[in-house]
Amino acid sequence: MVLKPPSKDPLVMLTIGEIIEKSGAPEGSVSILPMTRELGDRMVADDRFKLLTFTGSPAVGWAMKAKAGKKRVVLELGGNAGVIVDRSADLDWAVRRILVGAFSYAGQVCISVQRIFVHADVMDAFLDKFIAGARGLKLGDPTDPATDLGPMVDEKAARRTQDWVDEAVAMGGRVLLGGKADGTFFPPTVLANTPVEAKVCSSEAFAPLVVVFPFTDFPDAVRQVNQSFFGLQTGVFTNDLTNAWHAFNETEVGGVIVNDIPTYRIDHMPYGGVKDSGLGREGLRWSIEDMTELRIMVIAQPA
Repeated sequence: MVLKPPSKDPLVMLTIGEIIEKSGAPEGSVSILPMTRELGDRMVADDRFKLLTFTGSPAVGWAMKAKAGKKRVVLELGGNAGVIVDRSADLDWAVRRILVGAFSYAGQVCISVQRIFVHADVMDAFLDKFIAGARGLKLGDPTDPATDLGPMVDEKAARRTQDWVDEAVAMGGRVLLGGKADGTFFPPTVLANTPVEAKVCSSEAFAPLVVVFPFTDFPDAVRQVNQSFFGLQTGVFTNDLTNAWHAFNETEVGGVIVNDIPTYRIDHMPYGGVKDSGLGREGLRWSIEDMTELRIMVIAQPA
C-alpha cells in the first residue's frame, strides 16, 4: 500500500507510519510518501495499483476516477451536512452535540454540520441555547486541552470563508454570531435568512459556520436536506419514530444518524456518500472487501 498524505498536513499520516512500523508489519508493505500532485497523478494512472481510494475535494476525486483506468475506485469526498431538529427533540442534547459537530476542528471535517433545519415551534429556544453555547467556545492553540476551536489550515482558507459570509450577507443573510476572520482564525459563525443559492448553503464551507433554517413540516425538512449536490450523512434529532423512519427512507445520503450529529462515525460503520459526496464505502469490512479479488475454483467429478 502506498499512501500520499495531504500536502498541507502530512504529519499525522507520517506518525501513523511510525505506528505501523512499530506494530511489526512487514517491511515495505506500507509506504507513506509526501509527493507532488504531478507524481500522485502518475501513480493514479499506474496499472500496477489495483485500487485507488481518495479522501478530499469532489473536483479532485472525480478527476482521479477519470484517470484511474481499470482499477477499483473508492471516493470519500465533500459534504455540507444537514441536521434536522424536530419539535420533539431533546433540545439541550441537540444543542450540545451540534456545537461539537459544527465547530470541532474549526469545521474542517467532511461531515461537519453546516445546515441546521429547526422546527419553527422550537426555533427561538434552540437559537438562544445554541448561540450562547457557541459564544462560550474558546479559540486558541489546538494543542491546549482547554481549546475548543483552533485555527483554519491557512489564511487563504480563512479569507475564502470571509468572502462566503460576506456574499451571504449581500444576498440578504443575517449574521447572528461571528462572521469576521482574524488571521487564520475564524470564530464560530451562525447565519440565518440566507438564500440557498449562497455558497455557504450550496457548497462545502469546510469552516466553523452554520446556516439555520426553520421548517413546519418534517417531510419538507427532509426535502430541504436533499436540495444539495452532496449526500454524506444527516443527523435527525427526534423522539418521533415515524419521523426517524421517514428520514431514513427519504434522505439522499449514505447514513442517517438519529438523535446525534452527522459527524458521528466509528470504524466498523459503512461510511460513505452518494451524489457528489463519493463512491463506495469505507470501514473495516468494506475496505477488506474492496482490497480482495473474489475468485472461485470449481472441481468437476467425471461421471
